[in-house]
Amino acid sequence: MCPTKGSYFVVTVLLTVQLFGCAWFEPKEEKTAQDLAHEGMAAYKDSDYRKAIELFEKVRDWYPFSQYAILAELKLGDAHYHLREYDAAISAYEGFESLHPKNEAVPYVVYQIGRCYLDRLQVIDRDQTIARQAVQTFERLIRSHPKSPFAKKAREHIRICNRNLAEHEFYVGRFYYRTKHYKAALERFKTVLRSYPDLGVHYKAIQYIALCRTKIENPAGEPN
Repeated sequence: MCPTKGSYFVVTVLLTVQLFGCAWFEPKEEKTAQDLAHEGMAAYKDSDYRKAIELFEKVRDWYPFSQYAILAELKLGDAHYHLREYDAAISAYEGFESLHPKNEAVPYVVYQIGRCYLDRLQVIDRDQTIARQAVQTFERLIRSHPKSPFAKKAREHIRICNRNLAEHEFYVGRFYYRTKHYKAALERFKTVLRSYPDLGVHYKAIQYIALCRTKIENPAGEPN
């Protein structure tokens, strides 16, 4: 039986696939770690942080043992920080510190973790957990790397955070005082003196300590 036109077509297609199939169906060659890192830095310098994150993640995930992986891990934190994605930035920075505890960039990394907290400071009538986390991070930096230039900046930031904490304690003390909970108010004002001296707030705290003691000792006195 003579082959039909249809069978010739099938054979032709099969031969074509065999000859050129690799070229058609093979995935495109992946970029090198160096290429991805360079593209990532270019995007970062252009403030295209979202694109930079995409490229740095590829370096980290595709080439974890490359010399460029360390750069990518560090710049991931920076890119998230610039996007104000502070939780993601902290995660990236902490990952870098965990993987490379002896790297020369660690003081900077710890400082940046502190900045992620500092940049989210709450007003004094809100919870101050973020301020406390910032202080703890900056104090850790000073203990671990006292000679680092970032340690000096950390000390300045600690003062800002402590001022916020002092103002918060005073604010709560005032609230207790106005609602006639004088013993609770007294403890808050004492905390200002004990924990946050020399920040300006303690002068006001001293005045209210005297008022609270007067109210406690003479509860039948005239209301404030």
